Amino acid sequence: MRRHLPALLARHWRQLALLFVGVLLPLGFFADLVEDIFREGGFPWDQEVLRWYAAHRTPTLTGVAQALALLGGVWGLPLLASVIAAGLVRVGARAQALFLVYAVAGAAALNGLAKFFFQRPRPDVLEAVVREPGFSFPSGHAMSNMAFGLALVLIFRFSRVAWPLAVLGALWGLAVGASRNYLGVHYPSDVLAGFAASVAWVTGLYLILARRWTVLRRAPEESATAPPAKDGEAAKG
Repeated sequence: MRRHLPALLARHWRQLALLFVGVLLPLGFFADLVEDIFREGGFPWDQEVLRWYAAHRTPTLTGVAQALALLGGVWGLPLLASVIAAGLVRVGARAQALFLVYAVAGAAALNGLAKFFFQRPRPDVLEAVVREPGFSFPSGHAMSNMAFGLALVLIFRFSRVAWPLAVLGALWGLAVGASRNYLGVHYPSDVLAGFAASVAWVTGLYLILARRWTVLRRAPEESATAPPAKDGEAAKG
């Protein structure tokens, strides 16, 4: 076994690197947040950041934050993900469509379990712009929307739209996360935990499912004629 280990590492180093960077590191960060919040009482900067947002609220920014909450919420995001998944199925990328659905739905399900387990109260409702039921940790909006953006990046990572999608996906996730702090319904640590858990979930799902993908090398409409990827090709980083 030792004799074959260097060859195995040389062959699968991209997958191992992605496992470390995309799964293990985010999980470690998530665990560190959990320890600091629930064993050591949390972070002083959680309240400081919320106070900073509250001091800089304007009607325009509040409208933008509420729009992001709606678009990235329990109705807007599933609808958007379903439309994109249907488009992927139409061009022959059924595996990618299922991956997108699993990524978003799985992130939402894991978030519900985490909130039930940790049961962290939301920030002071008197300082919040809106009131939302349920618990605070981790942020469901941050987790689901980061899953959506990262899943799209991984689906189209070999296409000409890879970099624009990466930028838009990151900006979208960050904007939705920031809007939750602006509205006062989540602590910043809730958002960071949602991001970390989402990255770990989607990356792990990608490493499992992407081996059988047909790679979208140029544009979605060309995927139906693209040759099937070799085993493990789509999971290379």
